[in-house]
Order: sequence, then C-alpha cells, then structure tokens
Amino acid sequence: MSLYRTRPRLYISHGPKDVLDTTPTLPDLKLNAPSPPPLPNSPPVFPNTSDSCQVLRIGQYLLVEQLDSSNLYKAVKTDTQEHLICKVFTLAKYQEALAAYFRLDSEAGINHVVEILLGEQNAYVFFEGNHGDLHSYVRSHRRLRENEAALLFCQIATIVAACHSRGVVLRDLKLRKFVFKDEERTSLKLDSLDDAWVLDEEDDMLSDKHGCPAYASPEILNSTSSYSGKGADVWSLGVMLFTMLIGRYPFHDTEPTKLFSKIRKGQYTIPDTVSSRAKSLIHSLMRREPAQRLSAEEVLEHPWFNNRHSFSLPRMDKDAKDVEQLVPREIVSDDDWFT
Repeated sequence: MSLYRTRPRLYISHGPKDVLDTTPTLPDLKLNAPSPPPLPNSPPVFPNTSDSCQVLRIGQYLLVEQLDSSNLYKAVKTDTQEHLICKVFTLAKYQEALAAYFRLDSEAGINHVVEILLGEQNAYVFFEGNHGDLHSYVRSHRRLRENEAALLFCQIATIVAACHSRGVVLRDLKLRKFVFKDEERTSLKLDSLDDAWVLDEEDDMLSDKHGCPAYASPEILNSTSSYSGKGADVWSLGVMLFTMLIGRYPFHDTEPTKLFSKIRKGQYTIPDTVSSRAKSLIHSLMRREPAQRLSAEEVLEHPWFNNRHSFSLPRMDKDAKDVEQLVPREIVSDDDWFT
C-alpha cells in the first residue's frame, strides 16, 4: 500500500514503501493473555505470532493488542521499543476527529500526537503511552488526601482552562480521561480529545447532549435547546473533585432515570471529613445555574490551593462501609446516552 507520514499540523511527506498491511481493515487482535508490564530497558514483549492472533505492521510500528475500543491498539515502535497507543480512523474522517488536537498542539497538558501514518483506507494516529488513569488510581486508594488531590486537581483545572482559552470544549470530562505521565503518579495529562468540540467563535453554546451520565450537568438533562459547553465542563470538574476527595460520585444510582432525577435536583451532601475550603470549591463548581459557577480560569485562584502542603485527611468513621463510599469499577456505563 502507499503510505504517507504526517504530523499534527498536517504536514505530509512521502513515507517508506515497504510497509506491510495485509488486510483492508484491521483484524481482531484479541490476545489469549496480556503481555506483562515491561521492565526498564527491557525488550518489548510481543504475542506469539504462531497462534491465531495477528500482529499488524504499520511502518516502524507493530500493533500488538486491540484494546476496549475497536479502533484502539497498543503499539510498539520497533527501532526504539517505545510503547504507544494507536487510534485508527478512516481517511475521510481523521482530520475532523483530530481537530481539537490540532488546535491544542502546543499545550503541554494534552497527550500529543506522535505521528500520523496515512494508508490507502485508514489513518493510523500514534499517541504517547501513560502510567494509568486517575479513576483507577482514586479507586485503588479509596480516596485521596487533600494535599495530593490539590496537586492533581490543580493540573486538571489548568489543562481545562487552557482548552477553554483556545476555544475547545471537552464535553466528556471524567477522571478516566486523565492519565499519569510518570511512574510516581504525580504528573497528569489529558489522554483523549475524542469527544471535544472546537468552537468557531466566542459563543460556547451547544445543543447536543453528550457525555458520561455520572458527570452530566443538570442543564444538559433539562435543556431542550442549547447550554454552555464551558459551564458543563466546570460542573464535571466539580464531580471529579468530589470523587477524588470523598471516594464516591455525588449522584449515584444504577437506574439511569433515578440518577438523572438526582442530578436535575442538584442536591448532594459533602461529608465533614472534607475541609471548609474544599467544600467551598466544590459548591462553586456544582451550582445548578451555570452562570453562577466559577470559570476554569477562576478555579485556579480559589483559596483551597493556598498552603496545600498543610492539608491532612481526617479519619473516617470505621462503620462507614457503604458501597457508595467506593469509586466503583463502572457506576454506570461510559457509553454515551445523550447522542
């Protein structure tokens, strides 16, 4: 097949001719067992190609494992042994799918596109890897101390503020979208802009209802017309901070109808284990009226971030063992219920 290389700014030049692409569409690359985590400076572990599993070679990359999404793969760059993530789009839609990445190419908190290879039918987009997502991290720790939560949430708010300032509304903000850049789990980046919306002008009013139900704002559920995309993002920030500090979502129910009813009312309780400044910030983010919420830029000026190294976590009641006190594996499906 013919192949072209491109960068996020859509610079295209001719690539190598010896790329092997044996099928017009990607095969099912499910593995019998996952590869073990790579050790430092160790060679990558590939599946046994003698089995029925297939490995697809794209230029200098090997797609070695299909992930949850049908267009998402683990990849290894053969010359450097670097582990990356590959997303596959049709040629007709890849530029539209990557529009937010192109707008935010210079932002440090975004998971940048490493390389784009264009085949005859598909675009293969390679992203940097990561060290796990924030949802799993919070769940494994039950909840975070305020000192650690402030350091992480400050990064999250900074990234969201940068996106808003560049005319990008994220729409599907949630803990799982943020991943760690380092093994020490101290530095975050926004992993995916797949659901982001690029604004053509200052007006951020949106009409589609898009996102994860647990993070949806009341106006998304109530509105029959348009709503502020930035305001909805800020509400989701409040849900994220609530979950990081308390270890559960502010609105919880396994039945979507009941969950949406709770969100529409906008009534939630913050335990006394949370500091007064943290409570103030959460309330400022999760006001029912979007116009009364802080902007993403204003979040960074909140007093909660002052003297953050002095925070300590009060001891929880030993009898507090309700299942809602844990961040669930899947409180509700991450599937989009609003399109």
